[in-house]
Amino acid sequence: MSAQRPALEGYLTEVDGVPHLLGSRCTACGTVYFPRLDSFCRHPDCDSDSFEDAPLSRRGRLWSYTNAAYQPPPPYVPVSDPYEPFAIAAVELDAERMVVLGQCATGVDVADLQVGMEMELVVEPLFSDEEGDALTWKWRPTASPLPQGEGGTVGAADGGERVA
Repeated sequence: MSAQRPALEGYLTEVDGVPHLLGSRCTACGTVYFPRLDSFCRHPDCDSDSFEDAPLSRRGRLWSYTNAAYQPPPPYVPVSDPYEPFAIAAVELDAERMVVLGQCATGVDVADLQVGMEMELVVEPLFSDEEGDALTWKWRPTASPLPQGEGGTVGAADGGERVA
């Protein structure tokens, strides 16, 4: 088994053994940021410079998507030669109501995506090198809906109906 490490330090954390994106929350006004912020709060009515770590929601709704039809410039590390396009998702997190971009999980293509569907965070290798696997967050359609009353979508991954 190869060693695993985060591709970007400080972007992921675990809560009870489950991976989450790691943001920061202003201790004065409660505004949440991702990536983490530690300089000054950008909220126009707040002058705080105090933040605490904030593990973010693992689920959200697909806000938009596209495919990376061309190879991104460095620091992107090509994982195949020739380059293979991949899907990119913009997911609005349930609790924070912020949109977080990310590559889609292995095996998820744009043909599998539909705006508004439930998505969940997974951690997969971004690339592998002589040091092992560099892990990052990715998005995939959820295998199960949010509980009713929380704006969930039943069977969204297979074209189900909205229950919100």
